[in-house]
Formats: sequence, C-alpha cells, structure tokens
Amino acid sequence: MSNPITVLIVDDHPIVRKGLRTLLLSEERIQTVYEAANGLEAIQIVQQHHPQVVLMDLVMSPINGVEAIERIKALQPSTRILVLTAYAEDDKVFPAIKAGASGYVLKDIPPEELLQAIRDVASGQSFLHPTIAARLMREITQISTPLENSEPLTEREVEVLRWIARGLSNQEIAAQLHVSERTITTHISNILDKLHLANRTQATLYALRKGIASLYDDENSFLST
Repeated sequence: MSNPITVLIVDDHPIVRKGLRTLLLSEERIQTVYEAANGLEAIQIVQQHHPQVVLMDLVMSPINGVEAIERIKALQPSTRILVLTAYAEDDKVFPAIKAGASGYVLKDIPPEELLQAIRDVASGQSFLHPTIAARLMREITQISTPLENSEPLTEREVEVLRWIARGLSNQEIAAQLHVSERTITTHISNILDKLHLANRTQATLYALRKGIASLYDDENSFLST
C-alpha cells in the first residue's frame, strides 16, 4: 500500500464534517482524519498534529479560510491545502490561490473525484475543479498585454515572478534567493511597474499567459513552473 495520508477537515458545519469523515475513512490510504470547526482550530491542529492535507472551507469565522491558509502555510509550508467550497467567484478563487492552496474544488464534486484530489495533493500534485480551471484560463487570456515600450524584466525579476506564481510570500522568496525581504519587495514593485499590473494576482496570471509559469506543477502549487 502507498504511504498513508493524514487529513484535517476544516468546516463550520458539523454535518458536513461528519459526512466528509465517513467518506475519507472509506479510502484505504487515508488513515487519520482530524476535524476543525473554524480556521483558528485548524491552525492549532496543524501545529499539534502536522496533517499532510488540509481540506479547507472558505466562509467561516472568526477568520476566513483564506486567512487560515496564509497562517498555516507560514507555520507549516509543507502542508498541502485543498480548498473545498461552494464558491467559484473570483474574489474567493484568486485569494485562496495566492495564499498557497494546492488545489480548489467545489462541493458538487463526485466523492471519488474528491478522494482523487486528496491523493493528488498529498503526493505533491495539484487538482482544480473544471469550473475553476476554466475560470483561470479565461482570466489568463483576458489579462492585458504590457505596452510595447515597456521596459523588459531583468533575469532576477523573471525569477522572482516565477516564485510569485508559485504563491510564495515575500519572506519565502527571499529565503529561496538568499536575499533580504526588502530586496524582494523592491523587485516586485519593479515588476508591477514595468508590466503595468496592479497586484500579485495579475502578475501570476501574466506569468501563466506568457509561459513564465505553468498551470500545473508537481512540487508546490498549481501556479508554478
């Protein structure tokens, strides 16, 4: 049998958690399932038990799923997070991706596909619900092209852009490149200025469109090279 998987379910509805637990424990590889009723509980469980995969709802209080993702990735960068939500709107999808989610599925997904998504994410791959993949690709094709007289990016700026597309924070990029966080902040500001982009999400979509990053990756995030 392949390596066992430990999963944390994060959802504020007890009946949803119970149903998911029953489903997950039907999968031979999933041997341990933890539960959290909100993002704060999830952070505590991640710190205590280090689950491999977190199945994360987005609409919760006192902190929402996106903030929980950000905090968990800051504490345990190796934790793989699969968003499971009813929402496919841009204001939910892109922040979750930016925060470091490794996959995004909707609650209408068939049970076997959800199990496959968990297996994929646990093994270092990524999984996107078809609706989300289509939305991302549409955004990639619609993002504006930089002006012809735009100043080209330097080799280091392209490298930083690739790490942005992987969903890494400034601090994480600085660690990867062995430079200060302030240096990375300057690089990102220069990238946005040169490409006439408003934020990191647009930069990620630009990187995807231009082939600087690709939609799927088997290392960290589905937004990477």
